[in-house]
Amino acid sequence: MAKLSPDTIVGIDLGTTNSCAAVATGDGQVRLVPYKGGEFTIPSIFAIDDKGHELIGHEAKRQWQLNPRNTLYATKRLIGRSPKDDVVDTVQRSVQYRLHGGAHNDVELDCHGRTFQVQDVAAKLLAKIRDVASDHLGFKVRRAVVTVPAYFTDRQRQAVKEAGRLVELEVVRIINEPTAAALAYGAGKKLQERVLVYDLGGGTFDVSIIEIRDRVFEVKATGGDIFLGGLDFDDAIIRHVLDGFREKHGIDLSGDPVAMQRVRDLAERTKIDLSVRTEAPFSIPFITMTPQGQPLNLEARFSRELLEELTRGLVQRTLDLVEQVMADAGVEPKDIDEVMLVGGQTRMPLVQQTLTHYFKKPPSKAVHPDEAVAIGAALYGWSLQESSDLKLQLLDVIPMAIGLEAAGGAMHVVLPRNAPIPNAKALAATSSLDDQSELMLRIFQGDHAEVAANELLGEFTFRGVRPAPAGAVRLEVLFEVNVEGILTVSASDLDTGKQMKRTLRVTQS
Repeated sequence: MAKLSPDTIVGIDLGTTNSCAAVATGDGQVRLVPYKGGEFTIPSIFAIDDKGHELIGHEAKRQWQLNPRNTLYATKRLIGRSPKDDVVDTVQRSVQYRLHGGAHNDVELDCHGRTFQVQDVAAKLLAKIRDVASDHLGFKVRRAVVTVPAYFTDRQRQAVKEAGRLVELEVVRIINEPTAAALAYGAGKKLQERVLVYDLGGGTFDVSIIEIRDRVFEVKATGGDIFLGGLDFDDAIIRHVLDGFREKHGIDLSGDPVAMQRVRDLAERTKIDLSVRTEAPFSIPFITMTPQGQPLNLEARFSRELLEELTRGLVQRTLDLVEQVMADAGVEPKDIDEVMLVGGQTRMPLVQQTLTHYFKKPPSKAVHPDEAVAIGAALYGWSLQESSDLKLQLLDVIPMAIGLEAAGGAMHVVLPRNAPIPNAKALAATSSLDDQSELMLRIFQGDHAEVAANELLGEFTFRGVRPAPAGAVRLEVLFEVNVEGILTVSASDLDTGKQMKRTLRVTQS
């Protein structure tokens, strides 16, 4: 086994519901970082208890039922996002803590009288993972490869890097979760295969088609939905249970945070049970009181058939995205050598049956759905180290188009969806007014024809434009996307050679 040093790059899967870390030690060997109790995953939960103590991971989860207002979970869905009403409203309906629009066109979270930016919570989770890994390895971990959903925007990737910076953890590289899973499956095995990675985690869904040619992993197309995951399957159960209780007793539990947390916990456990059983009880004693002060129990039974009926639409949404990505890659089901399942929600029999029917063969069981992403990240981290015996090449793509606001609010696409990265594209620009002194570009990411429906990445202002009649100044604007999918924009005056450049940061409102 290779000797690990403080320069070792660990792999971190920063998940919506659970996170996981791993370290590669050469010769294709990878070990997962264990937590207290021998588990390899840590809940992605942050809380502040009534004494003001900060709790992270298992400790935060243990007190969740009694302290739901001050327990922050599923925050990954909000990282790097604008506080568009539908986003905030969607999340607010399914969590017990409070959230609101922040001062920087972002989302902020309230916890125990304090306000946190979403990347602050991600930073605390990263610090906990780093500290546990450091204790396990015997030296302070300083460098990591961190994974994100393939469907994350530039702005969300920037926010994850920022979370690392906040706790002095160098995020050496950000790679996409499906790509990491493909690395766990194929690194060092001299494969020549086309795989489809179906990654249905706690909060996000990704699908990528990846061609593996020995040590080259080339993504042909990717797609996804960062508001589609196991939490939505839980919510379907919760809605059904609340409706039934309201019909029976005339009481709406949705306004009671402690009752709601008890229901949420049992909904997740019931869903998991129904992957191995066909029936499960749904029973919570003393869930609430009648107006006369009599205790009420919540009593129901759930069958796998009922769960499938409630969630069939969610599974169909994943299949629709699979079909879109297949079309983007120009392939048919028969062209896929293996279908790989990643993420805990893929254990659901309906998911596996749906994919088996579509691809006419069962999905592969070659990778562990909860651990593959961290393992792939660790292997890639190892390949980046100078002493590595494993050199891997990742050829990834942009998940959503990047473009500019054109006349009438239309999206002028500069780099289309599934364009390979790294990539660069130059655009010619000119002044539109006499003696104009600056040029301002609003840059968006998304696949809608109108910019209003896409995510604003930022505004780029090129100051010091040479005074001249309208149309006389010749400018060139260069868009460059690096291997991590992060965008840098630069502009130059072709007549004077003056240049200006910046990496797009989270937009200031």
